[in-house]
Amino acid sequence: MNYQRIMIFGLPGSGKSTFAVHLAHQLKLPLHHLDKHYYRENWVERDKEEFLNFQQDLVNQERWLIDGNAIRSLEMRYSRADLVLYFCTSRPLCFGRLIKRRFFKNKSIQDRAEGCDERLPPHLIKYMWTFDRRVQPLLERLHEIYPDVPFYKIRTTQDLREILKLF
Repeated sequence: MNYQRIMIFGLPGSGKSTFAVHLAHQLKLPLHHLDKHYYRENWVERDKEEFLNFQQDLVNQERWLIDGNAIRSLEMRYSRADLVLYFCTSRPLCFGRLIKRRFFKNKSIQDRAEGCDERLPPHLIKYMWTFDRRVQPLLERLHEIYPDVPFYKIRTTQDLREILKLF
């Protein structure tokens, strides 16, 4: 299948941004990291309405790969996607990657606004640790409303290898 609108979301540290960079390059899709647009310089949050309007403009385009969570607007992206990838690797693995990213940022992944250096605040760890529990009811509802949208959970490296066979 020729996927033109791909949504990637999941636990912080699960590998979604790294995979998004790889996949966008492979498929020659415009890549949009939501954190880069949600935050202004030095981790200042953008106006929520402005951010929602920005996302609406993105999903109205014919081709995109959007990487990021923004739970409030998850349905906006889900409803327009022709492929959804949910990265939900183990929490200890995600935590380890968050620590690694804090000290050894991959400079080829430009997923942050200017002045938003990597950090590891306690609320990010809590957000990561409880993410799947909080998003599960919403996902169940989205599966019911949009049953034709292909949805894949990425839990392991093997799952990732299987997903790559789609392309």
